[in-house]
Amino acid sequence: MENTFAFIGAGNMGGAIIEAVCRAVEPKNVAVYDRCAEKVQAIAEKTGCAPASDALSAVRDARYIFLCVKPQVEKRAVAEIAPALTGDKVIVSIAAGTPIASVKAMLSESGVTLPVVRLMPNTPVAVGRGLILMAKDETVSDADVQALCAALAPGGMVEPIDESLIDAATPIFSCSPAYIYMFIEALADGGVMDGVPRDKAQRFAAQAVLGSAAMVLETGKHPGELKDAVCSPAGSTIVGVETLERAGFRGAVASAVYNAYVKTTQLGK
Repeated sequence: MENTFAFIGAGNMGGAIIEAVCRAVEPKNVAVYDRCAEKVQAIAEKTGCAPASDALSAVRDARYIFLCVKPQVEKRAVAEIAPALTGDKVIVSIAAGTPIASVKAMLSESGVTLPVVRLMPNTPVAVGRGLILMAKDETVSDADVQALCAALAPGGMVEPIDESLIDAATPIFSCSPAYIYMFIEALADGGVMDGVPRDKAQRFAAQAVLGSAAMVLETGKHPGELKDAVCSPAGSTIVGVETLERAGFRGAVASAVYNAYVKTTQLGK
């Protein structure tokens, strides 16, 4: 039971975490249940995890139970598996906007008291380039934190964080892949307008974003400094920068992050 995992929910985000965990542990020790049997079958064929026919059987023999469901259905999911929540188990929730205290209250309503870990991942976890923020309550042991970090490591960076910062950080890294995909698509569209074939334009744009992110992380320099280094006097890059500034590029991105944060704080209510 020490290194066994159960997942309730196998959607986009849950599926990404399942793939990561199955790269770290024996897939047969990862049980998965979702109301959509097709999702379970697909992830089982892809990873070798153990499909479960119902939620109770999925969690019964697991040590770490991941609740990968929408915030509005998490309470129902907890009530459904409560009869099997006995012994030495740890609950791991990825529901956006749902604090640890709320998860513990759901458990308490079903007569259950267990340690709770809160995760906030992003979808690049599926390809090993993601970020997973992790917060925990005071009853979660260091050994359990280490075990979870090791299991999640194939998904990318696992970052312990104070829970008070999770909602504010979520739009920066968890919502933002959608914005970045839009940016890559827009760069590729521009390339196509210039005459570059679509497949090449998309690949060039994606590689530029990947390389630029690596420059920020590996050099430690401020993004503005790196931007200035690309902008030669009277060059083409500064003209493009001015065009984006005139269109309100920075303000639009900052507003997207803030508005997504406001929505995130409402999800768990």
